[in-house]
Amino acid sequence: MIVQKDFLNKIREFGLNSYEAKLWTALLSRGTATAGELSDIANVPRSRSYDVLESLERKGFVIMKLGKPIKYIAVPPADVLERVKKVVLDDADKQAKSLEKLKKTEVFTELNVLHKRGVDTVDPMDLSGVIKGRDNIYSYLNSIFKTAKKSILIMTTDTGFVKKAESLKNSIKKAKEKGIKIKILAPIFKSNKSALNILSKYASIKNNTDFTSRFCVVDNKNVVFMALDDKTAHPNYDFGVWVRTEFFAKSFLNIFDKFWNLSKIAK
Repeated sequence: MIVQKDFLNKIREFGLNSYEAKLWTALLSRGTATAGELSDIANVPRSRSYDVLESLERKGFVIMKLGKPIKYIAVPPADVLERVKKVVLDDADKQAKSLEKLKKTEVFTELNVLHKRGVDTVDPMDLSGVIKGRDNIYSYLNSIFKTAKKSILIMTTDTGFVKKAESLKNSIKKAKEKGIKIKILAPIFKSNKSALNILSKYASIKNNTDFTSRFCVVDNKNVVFMALDDKTAHPNYDFGVWVRTEFFAKSFLNIFDKFWNLSKIAK
């Protein structure tokens, strides 16, 4: 049985190695078969077929049929998918709980102390970097919003406003709950009114159509600015620049304050 390589690679997303994927798909095509038959169909060495099938049995992909010769029965893909999903969710839950417990350990406290000491002695030139890819940009914005202590200022485009409502809503909400002042400047149109309804619960928002830019300033010192137009740049090629200096941040604060004063409250 010839199976496309791309198809086999997708099958491996179930958590299978190459031989396991080949034997399972071969068994699915037959319903029931011996290890030798499957070895011939899937082009897997006979010396490996038994231990691979045993592995598939442990993972819940096949059932061994009693009798001689020993045959194997394929478990329906829908049942396998539910089982794999449960295993993934259980593992993720265990990892999340383990990481949460780590926060309360002395090791985590010591790591924070080391980081604080390191940041205090770092060269200002090292407090900058490039963030590649739109998803990574939003992931980074989420992380610095969580560290905010006083203020978050955002200037964005109409499409960026929608994306921020989707990707930054939770971190903006938590910042609001901590008493942090949040201001957003964005062009407001009918197309992004739903985003306005979401973010206006947590931030002061003004309608700015005079000047288009993409940047955030956190606590008057952390600046993340995006260099490309999000309407024309492919998300994978979009990039942002992060700089942490109060001197550089003042330029963006001046821009933000100027257009904030010229703009009207978004309704």
